[in-house]
Amino acid sequence: MKEYRHLVKPYLIWAIAIVCIPLILIVLYAFTKEGNEVLTFSFTWENFAKFAEATYVNVILKSFWLGIVTTFFCLLLGYPLAYIICKFGEKTQETLILLVTIPMWINMLLRTYAWMNILSDNGILNQLLGILGIPHIQLMYTDFSVMLGMICNFMPFMIIPIHTSLSKMDKSLIEAANDLGANPIQTFWKVTWKLSIPGVLNGIMMVFLMAISSFVIPKLLGGGQYMLIGNLIESQFISVGNWNFGSAISMILAVIILISMQLMRKMDRKSE
Repeated sequence: MKEYRHLVKPYLIWAIAIVCIPLILIVLYAFTKEGNEVLTFSFTWENFAKFAEATYVNVILKSFWLGIVTTFFCLLLGYPLAYIICKFGEKTQETLILLVTIPMWINMLLRTYAWMNILSDNGILNQLLGILGIPHIQLMYTDFSVMLGMICNFMPFMIIPIHTSLSKMDKSLIEAANDLGANPIQTFWKVTWKLSIPGVLNGIMMVFLMAISSFVIPKLLGGGQYMLIGNLIESQFISVGNWNFGSAISMILAVIILISMQLMRKMDRKSE
């Protein structure tokens, strides 16, 4: 193993430069007053206390609401699709999973612009409605457009973990349940669903965390009127220039993510 240790050094240098140093700077800025230099570090809780204002509380509540709704619809639509994929042969499953992951190869910004062309007043969808004699519908800059963009972008992150759990499931357990007189609903609820819970929890965690921290989709499909946690962090760093408050929000979001991951792990252990 000693002859391979030199291969680890470039990775460690890269991790320290790209991950560790930015995290340290975020922590320092979060506990520093606005306008102070990092080198003259002065401990303060002002940046975190500011987040308790009603405006920013509404931002986090709005983020959690959209995150929960997005996660719910991703699970509602993604679970049946993952279940159907598992019913095919192995080679067909690989092809179908490939089709699910292909949209992820395209940059999220491009996918979001595509939805803007579809949902805009002169977009493809309203043009089709016009052909059918239906008046134009305001689809852009609404909760519907933001949630639709999130659902379509994050759906693969729900399907793939569920498919992984279902594909690893011992099919003999389903046969045993059928032999013991269980109907299809009982077999699904008592066997299939319970064995797929680890994948469901992983999918929920990934989709929810990405939904509450997203800023590109709400900014473009929401027309800038949707201020979620991700948009708030972006505006503090880029537009406002208040790196101290932006760093404090980033730390709060990181704590929320860590707590959510820990809760999901506990639920996963209980399900096992």
